[in-house]
Amino acid sequence: MNRYPWWKYAILAIALLVGLVYTLPNFFGEAPAVQVSSGKATVKVDAALTQRVEDVLKQSGAQPDFVQLDSNSVRARFTDPDTQLKAKDALNRALNTDPTDPTYIVALNLVSRSPAWLTSLHALPMYLGLDLRGGVHFLMQVDMRAAQTKKAESVAGDVRTLLRDKNVRHAGISREGNNVEVRFRDAATLASAQSLLTTQLPDLQWTPAGEGNDLRLAGVLKPQAARAVQEAALKQNITTLHNRVNELGVAEPVIQQQGTDRVVVQLPGVQDTAKAKDIIGRTATLEVRLVDDSAEAAAAAVGSGPVPFGTERYVERGGAPLIVKRQVILTGENLTDAQAGFDGQTQEPAVHLTLDAKGARIFRDVTRENVGKRMAILLFEKGKGEVVTAPVIRSEISGGRVQISGRMTTQEANDTALLLRAGSLAAPMEIIEERTIGPSLGADNIAKGFNSVLYGFLAIAAFMCAYYLLFGVFSTLALAFNLLLLVAVLSMLQATLTLPGIAAIALTLGMAIDANVLINERVREELRNGSAPQTAIHAGYERAWATILDSNVTTLIAGVALLAFGSGPVRGFAVVHCLGILTSMFSAVMFSRGLVNLWYGRKKRLKSVSIGQVWRPEGDTPAAKA
Repeated sequence: MNRYPWWKYAILAIALLVGLVYTLPNFFGEAPAVQVSSGKATVKVDAALTQRVEDVLKQSGAQPDFVQLDSNSVRARFTDPDTQLKAKDALNRALNTDPTDPTYIVALNLVSRSPAWLTSLHALPMYLGLDLRGGVHFLMQVDMRAAQTKKAESVAGDVRTLLRDKNVRHAGISREGNNVEVRFRDAATLASAQSLLTTQLPDLQWTPAGEGNDLRLAGVLKPQAARAVQEAALKQNITTLHNRVNELGVAEPVIQQQGTDRVVVQLPGVQDTAKAKDIIGRTATLEVRLVDDSAEAAAAAVGSGPVPFGTERYVERGGAPLIVKRQVILTGENLTDAQAGFDGQTQEPAVHLTLDAKGARIFRDVTRENVGKRMAILLFEKGKGEVVTAPVIRSEISGGRVQISGRMTTQEANDTALLLRAGSLAAPMEIIEERTIGPSLGADNIAKGFNSVLYGFLAIAAFMCAYYLLFGVFSTLALAFNLLLLVAVLSMLQATLTLPGIAAIALTLGMAIDANVLINERVREELRNGSAPQTAIHAGYERAWATILDSNVTTLIAGVALLAFGSGPVRGFAVVHCLGILTSMFSAVMFSRGLVNLWYGRKKRLKSVSIGQVWRPEGDTPAAKA
């Protein structure tokens, strides 16, 4: 009746072994390390670089624990921070012979102290969140109005091209805020243009207005199109921030959306906070436009006339004003690579750009049609645009390779290349909140969180053993098995553990023991009703299962709701909470019953069980012992 077949014990033994192996790495802690990753798209990280890193460290006397190739980087682990800093300097000197044009990114990092045999089994520790590991937290605001303005600028250019291609004459195109307005001289032309634009530009709602000679066609972004622009801008900015963090060499970053227009950036374990803020906080976007070389533009540049319609006034790096057309030819979206270097003729610092196929085609056509005119390359940082260079187009430029040069220092060329290589932001962003958590505070949080789980476990174990005796011991072992499984699953999933996650683990302990309490009380109830001990054990587990399932499913529904609709710390809590419910159902029922069956199932004539005092009516003999 109360015996498990061998395969059930095999399942429990395998689960116990897997739990031990994948939980073990979390107890070794972290060690200082140096991470070497590629600084250029053309440079690959491979086994040859691993050998080179080992040779450099050997020559410098910075003895590592090991050097390993990890996906797209090489990591060397050390015993102390002093050796780590020494190794970083040595690798920087050896790998980046030209400091102005670094080939590799050499960054400080932290890696697990787990032995190699555990790592070979892919047994890795859980990632620690910002509140446990220390690091820096940024909350960034996306300028959605700028994203819609850029879309309106693009639409105005598309309208001009469409009307010109279809020979539809208009009296001017302007942009008022996020709206595009086209003027016409007669109603027939307006109707023709409205039909064309409604078909070709369905994202806008085109409405005629005015009368007589002042006929206008106003285009407004439809609500769903405006939302799509905002969502696309936010997604592109998050992707760009990921790329920039990768350039910094930071591992396990947290970059996620918060609300409709904010992004949270958390860099756990980052040691160079100032550099992180500098790269993350700078919001460079690239735009290529044509320079207006008309007489009106020349007058506006010197301040003797108004800025012509359809143009804007910017300042070159030397301080000279320049009138640039509003229509954007190319943006950073068409950029695939950016590297700092030198001009082949003047030997001045320069940035070499590589465009994608679409960008190369557009650039070729524009340069062919505008030979002899100037083209401005603008860099926007924090909402302010600056003309980096405005060279004269001497001939058609094909092949997708462009050079930015002129009046920039070597450091400026490197910084510009890094920002452009990391990607273009669809809309400007600014840091509205910054928090820095030191490693010592993180270590204190870990200690307090660990102690809360430990003391909670000991208190529960003491109560269960005192109240349910041997069955309480079985329940305590099942609870320990549950905790082991939960940590192992989180480690296998490479989840990020935060303080809310630790709170969820502590809560899981209290909820998990509830199932064993139900089982134990059900066994006691069967004993009170006069059932034989073996029958009481069997009935107790069988009849308590339905109640345990119902209570856990309802709690799981609440956890899934938190997971689906929560964000940030709430989601972290929900993940651990849901996993804890699943592991507790397995451990509280199957594992604890396996222990009971192993202890009592082999006894054919069982007269009593150690489950504490069973209160019975006077005159009856209880089948339990206190």
